[in-house]
Formats: sequence, structure tokens, C-alpha cells
Amino acid sequence: MVTRRSLLVLAGSSAGAVVLPSAPARAAGHGGQGGQVIDLPAPTSRRPVGTIDLHLVDHDRDDPLAPDRRPRELMVQLWYPALTTTGFRRAPYTTGRVAAALETGLPLKAGTLGAVRPHARTGAPAVPGALPLVLVGHGRKGGRSNCTALAEDLASYGYLVAGIDHTYDAAVVEFPDGRAVHSVLPEESDDWDRQERLEIAARVGDLRFVATTLTRRRRSPRADPRRIGVVGHSMGGAAAAELLRVDERFAVGVDLDGALFGSSVADLGLDRPYLLLTALEDHDTWRRWREHQRGWGRQLRARDTGHLTYTDLPHFAVPGGLAEAWPPDLYAELLGTLDPARSTELIRTYTRLCLDRFLKGRPSPLLNAPSPRYPEIDFRWTRG
Repeated sequence: MVTRRSLLVLAGSSAGAVVLPSAPARAAGHGGQGGQVIDLPAPTSRRPVGTIDLHLVDHDRDDPLAPDRRPRELMVQLWYPALTTTGFRRAPYTTGRVAAALETGLPLKAGTLGAVRPHARTGAPAVPGALPLVLVGHGRKGGRSNCTALAEDLASYGYLVAGIDHTYDAAVVEFPDGRAVHSVLPEESDDWDRQERLEIAARVGDLRFVATTLTRRRRSPRADPRRIGVVGHSMGGAAAAELLRVDERFAVGVDLDGALFGSSVADLGLDRPYLLLTALEDHDTWRRWREHQRGWGRQLRARDTGHLTYTDLPHFAVPGGLAEAWPPDLYAELLGTLDPARSTELIRTYTRLCLDRFLKGRPSPLLNAPSPRYPEIDFRWTRG
């Protein structure tokens, strides 16, 4: 069973702390294992996708996680529909410096992350006009590229997607001046409730700041301030729920297997749409949320998935040697047994359909009842 600790820290006592890759900045074809290439699943729309990185500083907020007093500083990656990608290079998945730290931590074979190839093209020109905005939050000690396959797919359907590195929470964040900031989050705590509230509050502040910055942006890609949603994996899902509770600009949230730690949403519910897409059959915080949810809600379970199925990790875990490095029961529990291509299809489909309904006004019958097209999806609970 996935415990409170593994949901928070993604750790197993026999495998060491589990951290996930973040922060692309280097061409991915270099440093791979003997020329090996690991392609992420291609976006399912034919529209090309571009990407850029932003370095943002919130001068109105002291960093709540930094060891000294300083303004909150973030790295953000944008994915967006592009006018053309001709002549633009494929975006990298990670930097060599970040990759080395993460490959050691998981562990993965050296060069694995350099072999991973996303599909977006760095600096490709964005389509004109204001786009519906989706913020994406990583799990505890994760990083902004953890859900690249999902982000690229959403961008190909016309969304402006912003993946955020929550500094001092993310495993490693590399800034343009070469600084690498590692996570300071504890592995153990005498007061998990207090620690979780601190972490969620920091994330919510980040998400609100990024939304404000992007909706004020005047050059492409531009965000539509009237159409904003949020998606989060693990603790990112809890932050998404809390964000909806405190900020009326956000119309819809999607939680990818995240228990509602550090948030009062489990006991207050939400008045806006919220989708839970989970590996676990149920959790105490989800049961409490169901009792209090006032807006549209769904709790769907994807059978044979694990907590880390909702990231890109299943696509490079096997070539990276993770199956041999982790005990078989831990590997199956956290990565699931469903084929990675199929699990990515499920996650992309139901996430996008939820966002389409509430940001684009496009309802889908797949959100209302089980479908023979996706028999792995169990409808655990519905409202609205």
C-alpha cells in the first residue's frame, strides 16, 4: 500500500529517496547511452508545439523555504501551440548538471535523461491571440519537466501550459546564471501537518504569482485571464485544490493521484470543478472531500497504475535500469503494471477532456460514465 510518506516523499526504505527529473536547458541528444534515443509519446494533435523557459522573481514575497531572507525566485517552462517549428531544435529534457544529480538519486544509468527527447521546439513562434492557461505543479521533490508528455499534448490542443519549479521544494533547480538550488524539504518531520501547510502555502503563492505574471504578459505566447486551470501531481494536486479554494481566477483543477495534505479542502470542499484521477482506490482525504464538495466533481481510478505513472518516468525507467535497481514490489507499486503508452493515453485524455469542458465549453460523454474505449477507468464518485 502507498503510505502517507511515499505519497509525500516518493521514497522507499530499500530504494532511497525517489526524485524526479526537472529543468530542461541542454540539447537532449548529447550524453545519451551510446547514442540511444528515448522518445516521449508524441502529442496526439497535429498542431506543432513550441517551448521557452522563464526566470521569474517575485519581489513582493520573501521566499518561505529559503534558508535566508530573499525574494522568491522561480524557473517556469511554457509549452504552447506554435505557428511553425521548421528550423527550430527539439527542446531538451534536462541539463547535464541536473541530470547527473537525478540519475544518481533515482538511480538511473548515467546518460539516461540525456537520451530522453521531448517533441516541442525551443523558441518556435507562438500562435497569435490569448490562450487558455493551464498551470502544472510537480510532486514533492519533483520538477517542472515531470509531466512533459502531458504538457506537450495539452499545448498541441491549444493550451498555454506553464510548468513550475517550486524552488527549494523541487529536487534541483538550475537558474540562468548557473546556480543549482537543491531541495531543502525534510525526509522526516515531528509535525507533518505543519510542514505540509508550509509547503502547500509556498506552492499556492508560486502558482498565483505565475498566473498574474502570465496574464499580464503582452507578447506571445499570451494567456487569457478569463480561462485558467491548474493540474498537479501528488502534492501538486493538493496545491491545485487549495489554489481553487483561495483564488477565484482559477476555473477548474485536476489532481493526479495527490492526497489532499496541507489543505483545508478535504474538510471544506470546493465550489468549482475538480477532477481526481488516481492510482489508489481511495484515501481518507478524498473521502472527506467527497462529503463536502459543492461544485462539479469526479473521482476516477485508473487501474494498474502507480503513483509515478502520472509522470514521464515510466517511459525511461526500463532503459534507465530502474527495474533492476528497485525491488520488484516497490517498482510495481509506484510505476504500476499498465503499459506506459496506454497509461499516458488515459491520463492525457481525461485531463484534457476535463479542461476542455470548463475552459473551452466542450462537454464530453467520457466524463459522465465508464466507456468501453477506456475500460481501465473506474468511476468511483461523481457530482454534477
